[in-house]
Amino acid sequence: MTALRLVLLSAFALPLRLLAAEPALTHPDTTGAGWGPVFKADLSDGQGKPGVWTVDAEGVLTASADEALWSPGAHKDFVLDLEFRTADGSNSGVIVHASDTGNWIPNSVEIQIADDHGRWGKENPTFRCGAIFGHQAASKSTVKKPGEWNRYTITCIGKRIWVVLNGELVNDFDMARHTSAKKNPDGTDIPGWLSRPKAELPLEGRIGFQGKHAGAPIWFRNIRIRALAAS
Repeated sequence: MTALRLVLLSAFALPLRLLAAEPALTHPDTTGAGWGPVFKADLSDGQGKPGVWTVDAEGVLTASADEALWSPGAHKDFVLDLEFRTADGSNSGVIVHASDTGNWIPNSVEIQIADDHGRWGKENPTFRCGAIFGHQAASKSTVKKPGEWNRYTITCIGKRIWVVLNGELVNDFDMARHTSAKKNPDGTDIPGWLSRPKAELPLEGRIGFQGKHAGAPIWFRNIRIRALAAS
């Protein structure tokens, strides 16, 4: 039994069927049964501002402006696997549980992507790569230097979110503990623009990818998802 499954068994009572579907601490084989792409290859089903997001012949997505790209449908209880590449100063994120894409910042959970080797490595720990933005820092920094590909595996089951970055579990986030819009459970301040407690968020929503934020580009590829059946 893997360390992650021991955590799940001891800390979060889940149906055995979901536990059986849960990936290990290493990244899953996304070519197996149940896995599929989040978007069509040409991004024709992606939701967002027209003309901002593009995909090249090798399947690499990028944005020309600070506009998010949203999945064509909502998701609940899933494993999301993807690769991303930063540039100097990149600040982006993977967004889950987005119930309002027009006002997504308070109405979703953002798993942060950042160039920790540059200015973001000196910022608030909850602004660094692998953090649940504004709420819980990553346990360690495993993001690679700008120009190198990184891999995220993000698992959402109920109010729990597990984040594996480059083969290491770096965050285990329990939305149920975050009942305030002012203070995190550890007493740290929550940024004012995150004005809705995470414990109140709906657990079915769109998945999003933040675009060219803070003036630095971001690239994504191999975005795959596996739904976990509801109980």
